[in-house]
Amino acid sequence: MTVNWGFLGAGWIANRATAPAVRAANNAQLFGVASRDRARSAKFEPQNVYDSYQQLLDDPQIEVVYISLANHQHLEWVTRSLEAGKHVLCEKPLGLNAIEVQKMIECAQRCNQLLVEAVWTRWHPRFKRIAEVVASGEIGELSNIESQFTFKSEMTENYRLDPALGGGALLDIGCYQINAWVALTNGAKDLKINTVERKLGPTKIDLTTDVKATINNQIEAHFISSFDFDAPQKLKIDGRSGSIATESGESFSTWREPSSLRVNDRIEQFYSVDAFVEMIQQVSEQVANNSGWVMPLTDSLRVAQILDQIIAS
Repeated sequence: MTVNWGFLGAGWIANRATAPAVRAANNAQLFGVASRDRARSAKFEPQNVYDSYQQLLDDPQIEVVYISLANHQHLEWVTRSLEAGKHVLCEKPLGLNAIEVQKMIECAQRCNQLLVEAVWTRWHPRFKRIAEVVASGEIGELSNIESQFTFKSEMTENYRLDPALGGGALLDIGCYQINAWVALTNGAKDLKINTVERKLGPTKIDLTTDVKATINNQIEAHFISSFDFDAPQKLKIDGRSGSIATESGESFSTWREPSSLRVNDRIEQFYSVDAFVEMIQQVSEQVANNSGWVMPLTDSLRVAQILDQIIAS
């Protein structure tokens, strides 16, 4: 069965990654696109171009809506999409805070529709292998998680520069690292923020956020997210009897390239893969046959709660 996808938004990530993923998936097709610019929507070469977001939602042939609008628009259009009887894949962060995420979850349950946060790295075979090794106990009880996701960008006229629109490094790329915390520590159920250091930019967004925390009373965790400097991405997990670390391929954004993982004294290799395609195929499979793997909404909510905790610190 081929699932009909509709896109709300035609920005960079939709154009470069998600639309090609839908075209590459064996169980999905790009049925329609709606954005503020009809010409930009048409460049995606969908079967249909709509004049408004609502017009797309009114089309009964659309089964899944992918939302890549600015962060502050997620709550409104996730809710409208669900209430229109559509399943939803929404870009991260799912909401600006945990209250918004909880509202979306309740709406999905009320409407009996699938809601998934598009944290695409969670579908990458290397990250799935990291979670598998941790769960197996091969490196023992976890003691430390160290990570870094930074890049240098001017980002002129970008919503990421506006705090009112959900901008800033923490929400944009810190969320990947908190997802790792949640995925690898059984939900990071008990989390204490020890320190938070921020560098604010001219528009008052966080250009850099540096966080140290203790998870489940035994794991020391530290991450840096930044728009202000270039440095290699990093993810290293230490246990009582071993360690795991990403090697070749960016730790959180490796895409269409081979990658590798160090587990204790061995290196595991991973073929080039497009995790966006994996995500689209699994969401489509879940919609069609209720048999695809999707990121649990409990994880999305817990990540949002931790983001709130950091922001309040």
